[in-house]
Amino acid sequence: WRRPWGTGVCGYCTGSRRGGADARKVHTAPARTLFLLRPLPILLATGGGYTGYRQYEKYRERELEKLGLEIPPKLAGHWEVELPHWLRRPVYSLYIWTFGVNMKEAAVEDLHHYRNLSEFFRRKLKPQARPVCGLHSVISPSDGKILNFGQVKNCEVEQVKGVTYSLESFLGPRTCTEDLPFSPATSCDSFKNQLVTREGNELYHCVIYLAPGDYHCFHSPTDWTVSHRRHFPGSLMSVNPGMARWIKELFCHNERVVLTGDWKHGFFSLTAVGATNVGSIRIYFDQDLHTNSPRYSKGSYNDFSFVTHTNKEGVPMRKGEHLGEFNLGSTIVLIFEAPKDFNFQLKAGQKIRFGEPLGSL
Repeated sequence: WRRPWGTGVCGYCTGSRRGGADARKVHTAPARTLFLLRPLPILLATGGGYTGYRQYEKYRERELEKLGLEIPPKLAGHWEVELPHWLRRPVYSLYIWTFGVNMKEAAVEDLHHYRNLSEFFRRKLKPQARPVCGLHSVISPSDGKILNFGQVKNCEVEQVKGVTYSLESFLGPRTCTEDLPFSPATSCDSFKNQLVTREGNELYHCVIYLAPGDYHCFHSPTDWTVSHRRHFPGSLMSVNPGMARWIKELFCHNERVVLTGDWKHGFFSLTAVGATNVGSIRIYFDQDLHTNSPRYSKGSYNDFSFVTHTNKEGVPMRKGEHLGEFNLGSTIVLIFEAPKDFNFQLKAGQKIRFGEPLGSL
């Protein structure tokens, strides 16, 4: 069910950056058609209508639950409704034009191939579209924008500059029953210290925001072993940088899946954070995970251990290997320990692509 991704040295690592000859090419609809459609107002109107309808549906589900009535099963999500063949090209072309999607790197460029929006958002890339850097120990797990990175200070992490969230609120409390390499914490400082399992190491973080036009699969950022999964049902508020500046602990309110384990330097975690109408988070090796489900109440969480009597370690992941996917757009948060000489090769606000280096020793 997993296929290792190539780990050859990428052009980024060797210092050869792509030039103008390899500039992004955008697959667009004819200019006359786009002008007549007035794409931004149409997207705003349809997006607003869809959001309103979803809120009504959630209200109706809550009322049925209060009455003790069974919620009828959903045959397909709204993003999974099949579009008529004739409508696919104009709908997807409008989206491509608005968000600057580069369809030349898609494994399937033919827009008629994608039966619904969900398939289009989760489109795969051509095999060599994202070479994986072999010279750095941690690579970007996804395409996106770097919102923040650095050492974790005072048990708080910055979601964007100047706006923080609690490390313990984000990852959740530790219990003795979890198969994790640390014991329960009794205070903020001890919670952070318990994550750092080796003397002389520090705790680091990196936040990557996936825009609607980005490639929406995410991959393993390093060689590590996943031992535990914690799923937080929650809100699906927008996680774009503008919203993140206004709402404190936004990432702690939204639905998210926290994968924890260890790498060669100790503790390592990757968290996939949901966004507006993007509660659908899939982890390829975790068939028991069901996100965006009405059976889970907000404020709770559910745990799953990959360590069993027959598997004493967990799920091994190789750097660059396929790990999971979002629908539409969201955020990846890495929190891990490493020696004090670990250096990020980043600038806040920069665009990054899957496979490019985040940092190394």
